Order: sequence, then C-alpha cells, then structure tokens
Amino acid sequence: MSEALPGLDLERLRAYLDRAAPGLVAGPLGGRMITGGKSNLTYTVTDGTGSWVVRRPPLGHVLATAHDMPREYRVMSALRGTDVPVPRTHVLCEDPDVLGAPFYVMEHVAGTPLRTLDEIAPFGAEGVRSIASALIATLGALHAVDPEAVGLGDFGRPDGFLERQVRRWSRQLEASRSRDIPGVDELRDRLAATLPEQGAPAIVHGDYRLDNVLVTGDGRLTAVLDWEMATLGDPLVDLGLMLVYREQPVIGGARPATSAEGFPDSAELARTYAAATGRDVSRIGWYVAFGCFKLAVIAEGIHYRHTRGLTVGAGFDGIGDVVAPLVRRARSVLEED
Repeated sequence: MSEALPGLDLERLRAYLDRAAPGLVAGPLGGRMITGGKSNLTYTVTDGTGSWVVRRPPLGHVLATAHDMPREYRVMSALRGTDVPVPRTHVLCEDPDVLGAPFYVMEHVAGTPLRTLDEIAPFGAEGVRSIASALIATLGALHAVDPEAVGLGDFGRPDGFLERQVRRWSRQLEASRSRDIPGVDELRDRLAATLPEQGAPAIVHGDYRLDNVLVTGDGRLTAVLDWEMATLGDPLVDLGLMLVYREQPVIGGARPATSAEGFPDSAELARTYAAATGRDVSRIGWYVAFGCFKLAVIAEGIHYRHTRGLTVGAGFDGIGDVVAPLVRRARSVLEED
C-alpha cells in the first residue's frame, strides 16, 4: 500500500504510461516520496516487478526558469553512453493536465546519495578518498564531453555566460525576496564587477555535489542526478559550487559527509580537477563566491515557499538560516580573490 504522495496521482500516472510507454508498467503502481530533496519532488514507483523514478517540480511558488523537467530529461538522454553515468530516461510528459506539472520517468539506479558523516563513515578513510576521487573524475569527464557530439550544441549560450548567471540569480533573488538579507546587494554588485575571463565552454551541471550522485555500498559512483540547471557555459562554476558544499553544514545540524576523514580539502580538490582537465583554477575564489550567492538565492526561494506552506516533506524549517552565513562567506572569499 502506498503512502500519500502529494503531487503524484498514481492512477493518472499509470494511465499515461500505458499510452506513452506501452509495456513499461505491468501492474498497479505503488510508490513513495524520496526524502532529502529541497527542490523538485522525486518519487520511486513500482508495479511489484520493476521500479522507476518520477521527477516533477515542487508545489506552489516556482521561480521562472527553475525546475526545468525537459532540460533534465534532454541532458540525461544525451549523456547516455558517455563516460558520465546517468540513469536511462523513459518518457517526458510536458502536459500539466496529467499530474499538474511537467514530469519525467527514468530508470531506478542502485546507489545512495551520501549527505552526512554517518552515511559515509562506514567506507573508511580510504574508501572516502576513493569516492571523492570518483566525484572529481566524473566532473572532469562531464566537462570533457563535446556538446555538439551528443546533440547539445544548442543547449546554452556560452558567450557572456558568467555575466548572465549573475544577472539571472539576481532576478531569482528579487522573485523570492521577503526579508532583509544584509550584504547580499553588495555581494551581487561585487560579483558583477569582478568577472573572471571565461575558459573554454563545456556542459555545466549547475548543482554538482556529493549528494547529487549515487554511490553503491562498494563505493562505486553509479549516477549523476539533478540536472535541472544544466547548460553550456564556464565549467568552473561547477567546481566552485562543489567547493561551497565541501564546507557547507547539512541542514538540520548533522555533520556533512565531506567532513569525513579521507575527504580532500578544497585546495586539493581544485588541484586534482586542474590536473585532470588542464583548466586554470587561479580565480577559483570568484567561482566559490558566486556558488555561495547562488546557493543563498536557492535557499531563500525554498524558505519563501516554506513560509507560505508550499513545501512538501521534512527538513525545511532551518533552510532560511543558511542564507546570511553564505552571503558572509562569499564576501570574505571575494576579499581574498
């Protein structure tokens, strides 16, 4: 028997899949919400034999350009067969009449996202270091993919990418601004005034971090998830944001998985990436500061939805508390850049 699944009507989903992907599902569907996500709603569904994952946008207030189901579906479909591990995609539905919003169905891949120290500690220091190495190697593999070769040549506009990113996240901030955030406007202006020279463009994940990949019990990285912000642009934004998460506490106070013994520090991660890709990381401080700004805006958007009762699941109570520390961290990093 399934739990209540806000945002997912299993009977309507089954009827749609019978039309759009005949033979995929063989019986009545059961399901559950996958916990831990703070953005799109993610569910596992099963007919008792096979299992799949369904992704759809959150309920309520949705920022413009965020929660882009077709974008996620397209990039994962394109990357299938490359050195970047992604789930197999089955069907994309852009008709909001089915579930109330666009959604897609993909393969259910073995593995677990590692968020906390308790979750990663059983791997031991050597295993933790191996997972971190795989994380960096996979990021390098993504940034080595030729967008044209996988049908993503028109996936974004690399020219002027960083300038547009600062503008975009500034607009997202205004769309969710409901309280005073000390220093955020000064941070935005400083980022815009100190843009680095962009390197060679690549496919950018947009939210690359340890808990957006799946890791099996034997330490294999089996899939990269959460591609809603993927585009073409300066790949160092991925490295910068990953380094933000390297030092970022888990919502709720748990120690992050990246604090485990064996996980390299930010400087070593940046050096490893540079050695693997040949890219210049001398201005990585700007990218870390931008990552803090972006994450602060995302957290503020979730806080905005939560204060209006529009979030689903647990763990949202303290998310607004991370915004001010991220802004302070970004300003401090920029002072050193």
